[in-house]
Amino acid sequence: MSQIDRVLRSNLKLRHLQLLVALDEFRHLGRVSEFLSITQPAVSKMLAEIERMFDLKLFVRSTRGTEPTPYGATVVRFARSVLADYQRTRDEIDAVASGGAGRTSVGAMVVATPSLLVQAIQRLKKQSALTTVMVEEGDLTRLLPRLRVGELDLIVGRLEPGYASPDLETEALYAEPMCIVVSPEHPLAKASRPNWAMLAGLPWVVPPPWASSRSKLAQMFYKHRLVPPADIVETASFLVTLSVMHQRPAVGFLARGVARHFAKQGQLCILKIDVPIELPPVGIITLRGRSQTPASLLLMDCLRKVAPK
Repeated sequence: MSQIDRVLRSNLKLRHLQLLVALDEFRHLGRVSEFLSITQPAVSKMLAEIERMFDLKLFVRSTRGTEPTPYGATVVRFARSVLADYQRTRDEIDAVASGGAGRTSVGAMVVATPSLLVQAIQRLKKQSALTTVMVEEGDLTRLLPRLRVGELDLIVGRLEPGYASPDLETEALYAEPMCIVVSPEHPLAKASRPNWAMLAGLPWVVPPPWASSRSKLAQMFYKHRLVPPADIVETASFLVTLSVMHQRPAVGFLARGVARHFAKQGQLCILKIDVPIELPPVGIITLRGRSQTPASLLLMDCLRKVAPK
């Protein structure tokens, strides 16, 4: 057995893993000391102990704080993965002991939240009321790293081809077109025949540059021989989108299912303008080869059953 194998299999303790993750999170020995409730010399001593085990420099001090070396970043990813499995196992045992049916952690993109995920959770709760579902909102740039280290069991959202990878399993559930929206107070809310020329010079709140819907929106303006809007706010957050739409006020670009859900609540208006673009489907993303907990399998089954046909 090599030295690295021996360290990873036998020598590293839970407290070592917690320290590595805390150092990566806070990048400052003093804040790590406060977080773990140990002295700063104890933090330094434990880090030195870990580095002796590996015979590698894992963190370096700089003017910006304590930063991981390339070796350190690799070991931190390992630590996060082990701690996530530990947390998942502990939660599963606690749930069984309390009469529950487990726990699942899901990453949710805005496109899938009100019209898919919330309905799936409702269905799951009818079958297993004590199953806990932890939902973390975000875009793929934030959610995929958490899926890979085991902090999330699955992601629901648009299956962006630019983020396809051999380590990911994807399952398409349904197509979700986009639409253009404004707040009920916006001047265009009552326009009977809005057009692209009207929209080009207005403030917008749009998806981030990596999203396929963003590039397709720009193409629609070019198709009508118009320059895409320059006064924009970029975000993957629905709360930010809604706030900017109301307070700026700005034009928004949302998935139709999301827009219809909030239009029924009177929070926005869908403009009567066609958006004939093709986008990747909405579906489920999991890590290839990772076994799923019963709670995760139940949620995935509920997602399939409530997905629009």
